[in-house]
Amino acid sequence: VQPPEKPLQAEEWNKLREDFQFPEIFEEVMLNAMIRCNSPIDVAKSLLTHLAKRNGDIPYNVLVKYLTLCVQQGQVSEICDVYDIMKGRFKILESGAYSLLIKGLSNSNQWKMALTLLEEVKKIMSPSRKCYESCIKAASRHQEMKLAFELYNEMLAKELVPTLDLLQSFFDISRGTKGAELQKELFGILLYLRENQIYPHKTFMRSIKLWFESLPGRKWRGRLTHIKDSGQCPVCSHQLEDSNLTEEEYSHLSERILRDVIHGTDTFRKTSPKELEAFQTFVENRLPFDIVIDGLNVSHIKSRKMQCENLFDAVNCLAKENARLLVLGRKHMLVNSSNWKREIMKEMQNKAEFFFAENISEDDAFLLYATLRSGKHCRFVTRDFLRDHKACLPDSLTRHLFRKWQRGHQISSSVFSQQPAFRYDCVVQTTGDTWHIPYKDVFEEKYSYQVPRKWLCIQQK
Repeated sequence: VQPPEKPLQAEEWNKLREDFQFPEIFEEVMLNAMIRCNSPIDVAKSLLTHLAKRNGDIPYNVLVKYLTLCVQQGQVSEICDVYDIMKGRFKILESGAYSLLIKGLSNSNQWKMALTLLEEVKKIMSPSRKCYESCIKAASRHQEMKLAFELYNEMLAKELVPTLDLLQSFFDISRGTKGAELQKELFGILLYLRENQIYPHKTFMRSIKLWFESLPGRKWRGRLTHIKDSGQCPVCSHQLEDSNLTEEEYSHLSERILRDVIHGTDTFRKTSPKELEAFQTFVENRLPFDIVIDGLNVSHIKSRKMQCENLFDAVNCLAKENARLLVLGRKHMLVNSSNWKREIMKEMQNKAEFFFAENISEDDAFLLYATLRSGKHCRFVTRDFLRDHKACLPDSLTRHLFRKWQRGHQISSSVFSQQPAFRYDCVVQTTGDTWHIPYKDVFEEKYSYQVPRKWLCIQQK
């Protein structure tokens, strides 16, 4: 559908509608086309006027599409009019409409109306991340930083994950501003990156650097560097935190994971208590392992290769150092098929121990159990991020230890080299007068356990 370039009369709209293959959805399809082509608002308005005269009212989903076009073009008075119509006709709106209204209003001089709307939304549902972020950015743009951070902290309390774009905007807007309270909030964002193992991308890292260097009265200087293998920063000679857990931390973590994750409620959804018991007996009789491999996960690395070949390559590569390997497999791998060749499976079983679980089992709990029971040296291979299990852990200390252990023990399945784990911990860290921030060259929305090699060192002179 090609939208008209100027408003049409009723008979012209009728003619277009009659010629359309599915007249009952004509208005929706036409508005979608207008959104795509960013049509003039008066063209869309003439379609709505015609529809209202013909039907007596305008359906909800058509109003939402019109609203999308208004928001796209920043048509504030139209957004307010649509809101009034919707409020009069529908008791509550769905979250998409609230998101649009809040986004549209927060980018205008009516931004305080967006805050009122956010309060309304809170009474009926949990506002989305988009709703919060629109209001936070509006408050920041108008230098209402106290309000912006109140909303930001409220968002975190609801366990909504902020976008890196929002976090970066705080540093950009706060450049050169005084105030201990504001500085404390921004240091809090850096600690949030540490706590959640988030690596800023290059432009975000530059915003952090410029913010530090703009702080009035305190001379900070940021420089880009690569940390030495020993963990020493070449710029400030500071020694980064050790990546290894202490004995005490390790036993605390193992105990918690075995108790809360493996014997907690989540494991038995995908595996039976009987199977878990059989696996534990199997592991205890063969401890310790050096590397535990999530066989099914690794078998999908290269889609062009047979699954058993992918796994065979990994086992071959990791067995080179005479490492004791445990591969977690599934029973279907033992059935000769196009993806699982019996002779390749036999050859692998000469190089590694295999445990074949039922086809519906959950590998992660087995993976964690075998790795942790093998001791501090044991590492594991999977492309999973093990997020679900982290969520089962009850407190922030245990979650922090879990991530730290994961950073030091998860082998990236894209490079099966036996590269030694870093001696230092790859995470944002501070001593008070220095900050060390690992960053990536490009933006990654996805959480990643692969650690960056580039660092920003910030020192107070």
